Amino acid sequence: MQKINKNAVLALLSLTSLVFLLFQLYYYKFYLSQKNGAVFSKVRGSQSGQDSTRWHVVRKFLGLLSSHNIPVYLIDPLILGLIDKDIEQIRSSPDGPNPECKYFCAPRDFTTFALLDKTWKHEVGLFRTAEKMGFQWLKIINKDPRLDGMDDLSGIEIPLHYIFKLASHAIHLVVFYERSGNYLWHGPLRLKQHMDRKFVPFRKLHFGRYPGAYEKPELLLVSIDDLKVQIPKNPSSFLEEMSHSRFLECRYREARAFFQLYPDDASLDAVEFRKKAKSLLHLAALTLNNLGVKFWLSSGTCLGWYRQCNVIPHSKDVDLGVFIRDYKADIIPAFQKAGLPLKHKFGKVEDSLELSFQGEDDVKLDIFFFYEEDDHIWNGGTQAKSGKKFKYLFPKFTLCWTEFVELKVHVPCETLQYIEANYGPDWKVPVKTWDWKSSPSNVQYNGVWPVDEWDDVIQIY
Repeated sequence: MQKINKNAVLALLSLTSLVFLLFQLYYYKFYLSQKNGAVFSKVRGSQSGQDSTRWHVVRKFLGLLSSHNIPVYLIDPLILGLIDKDIEQIRSSPDGPNPECKYFCAPRDFTTFALLDKTWKHEVGLFRTAEKMGFQWLKIINKDPRLDGMDDLSGIEIPLHYIFKLASHAIHLVVFYERSGNYLWHGPLRLKQHMDRKFVPFRKLHFGRYPGAYEKPELLLVSIDDLKVQIPKNPSSFLEEMSHSRFLECRYREARAFFQLYPDDASLDAVEFRKKAKSLLHLAALTLNNLGVKFWLSSGTCLGWYRQCNVIPHSKDVDLGVFIRDYKADIIPAFQKAGLPLKHKFGKVEDSLELSFQGEDDVKLDIFFFYEEDDHIWNGGTQAKSGKKFKYLFPKFTLCWTEFVELKVHVPCETLQYIEANYGPDWKVPVKTWDWKSSPSNVQYNGVWPVDEWDDVIQIY
C-alpha cells in the first residue's frame, strides 16, 4: 500500500477549511445578514461594517414608519450636534452636503427620534410589519400624568417610549404628548419587572432618565446621508432646551391627603382670587418670557404648587423668583405696558432688589431677585418705614419645569429643601397669619439702608 504523504494531507485539510470558512462568510453576508437586517448597503462614501449597519437600520426604520404614514423627527443629540455645525450647508443643499456617510454612520448604539402621540393610533399594524422586517421591539407604558387629578382615571396607562432593534443597532422612539400649558411633554423610561433589561444599553439613552418638557418645535425636512428626515429647524436651540428640560409633576396624591386634613376653601372670594391669580401669573409669564428673563415660582406660590397643586387662596399675591444675573432694565416698562403698574421698588440691582406690581383689584405680583454666593443663594427684603434690611437664605438649587394653573413654568428642582428653608419643617400646616420679617425660617437681619439712599432704594407708588 502506497505511503500517505502527510504534508499533502495537511495541505488538503487546510484548503478544505479555508473553502468552508469562505462559504460561511458568503452565506452570512448574502443570506443571514439580509434576514436579520444587517445588510451592508452601499451608501455614498460609506465606511464598511458597523458604520454602514447603523445607516441601514435607520433607513429601514424610516421606511417602516413611512409605510404606515407615521411622521417622526430626529432628536438624537449626537447627530443634531453634527448637523448643527453644517446647518447652513444642509439647508442650501437639497441632496445633502457631503458625499460620505457622516451623520447616521457616527459611532453610537442607538438613534433617537420623536413621535407626537396625536399623529398615529394604529400601533398593532406597525409592530407586525416591523417583525416581518426583522425588527425586535419593546414598548414602555406608564400612567398618564394628565389624569392624576382625577381619581377615577388616574390609573390609565399610555405608551411613553418604543425601542426597535435590528442587528446591532437600536432606534429609540420617544413619544411626546401635548399638555394643557401648550407645550410638549415626554415621560420617564421605567422598565417593569418582566422586561429584558439587556435589550439595549438603557443607561446610555439620552431621553427617559426623567420626564422632560419642550416648546413645540418648528420642523425642517432635510436630506442627510441620502435619507430624508425631519429635524428641529434650529438644532442648537433644541439642544440647549434639552439640557434644561427636566420636568416635575404636581404631587396630586399628597394634595388629596392635604385636603383631607384641611378642606379646601371653596368660598366665592377664594374662587375669585384664584381666578385672578391665575390670570396674573399667565400675564407675568408672557411678559418675562418675551423679555427672555428666566423665572420660577417662589415663596407662597411655590408652596401652593408643592403642597396642594393650587394657589393658596389666603396668600393674596403671586410670588416669582429671578436670578439677579437675569435682571433687565426693560422689566418695569414691560409690565407697565402690560397693564401692571409698579407698586413698589425696594433695594437696587447690586443689593436686595425687589419689585411689586399691582394686578387686578388687590392682587399683586411680587418679583424677588436672588443673589448667588459660594455656598448659598439669598434674596432681600426692605421695611419701608424704618429702612431695615432682611436677608432670606436658601441652599443652592437648580430649575425644573412643571405645569401649574395650565402654565409651563419653572420651580426649584430641589423643591422640598427650598420650601423647608422658607417655611421650616411644619410647611404642611396652613398658616394664615404671616409676618414676612419674622415668620420665615431663613430670615436674617441685614442692617439698615443709609438715609441718603432711601430715595433710590425705597420707592412706593
